[in-house]
Amino acid sequence: MKKPSQKNARPGKGPLKVTNRKGEIVDRPAKPKKTIKARVDDGSMRLNKYIANSGVCSRREADTLITAGVVTVNGEVVIELGARVMPSDEVKYDGNSIKPDKKRYVLLNKPKNVVTSMDDPLGRRTVASLIKGATKEAIAPIGRLDRLTTGLVLFTNDGEMAKNLNNPKNGIRKIYHVTLKQKVKSTHLAAIREGVELDDGIVKVQEIDYVGNGEDAHQVGVQIHSTKNNIVSRLFEHFGYSVSKLDRVVFAGLTKKDLPRGRYRHLTDEEVKYLKMLK
Repeated sequence: MKKPSQKNARPGKGPLKVTNRKGEIVDRPAKPKKTIKARVDDGSMRLNKYIANSGVCSRREADTLITAGVVTVNGEVVIELGARVMPSDEVKYDGNSIKPDKKRYVLLNKPKNVVTSMDDPLGRRTVASLIKGATKEAIAPIGRLDRLTTGLVLFTNDGEMAKNLNNPKNGIRKIYHVTLKQKVKSTHLAAIREGVELDDGIVKVQEIDYVGNGEDAHQVGVQIHSTKNNIVSRLFEHFGYSVSKLDRVVFAGLTKKDLPRGRYRHLTDEEVKYLKMLK
């Protein structure tokens, strides 16, 4: 049986015509109008957001956990993406109960000789001792600073934000004030601008120059996105320089203004909103 054919009119010659097998023009059935149902604000939350807000992982990673069948709601395995839960529901990941904490954001100006870890097997002083009492929720540092490096460290229990700020592809701005034992040659600054090949790959900085008016060639400012370990020190060591002081003065737009060494403060609502936009 020959199926009805559809013929498009030439541009400007009228709408699409629909004919039957006899070639007779027939009326095209009208498309039903789509209706948009208003979402009732019943206090529920998407399951992947619930998991992310519990500090387990990001929302995208939570989707993977859900489809893998390792998440239960009130004792039942839920694998449906887009599932919603109520605050009163019992949610478990891998058999352990999870609950969204209130999101906390704490900025520390880390001093020297402090390990950027909440616990140290060698018994060294950690940043945990400096932010003790800041929140009742468990928070963790975003990224790390070398034990001898001073400056800004951000702590949070917001897993999604932590992942975004740790991702070098997102271009999170970090600025370091570097003090070297030797005067730095301008030719070496130019070489670093072009990119330096280290043992673990090529490293590029976004900006590098002498601090201030450049009269003190021992002082250099570096803006870099890389999250590789000790990357700033290794860049200068590659050219034979020794770093005597390294201070992170800017992290993701946050600065050390009014924040003495060894002290912390909570971020403002405006700062949190800004950080959530960095993707």
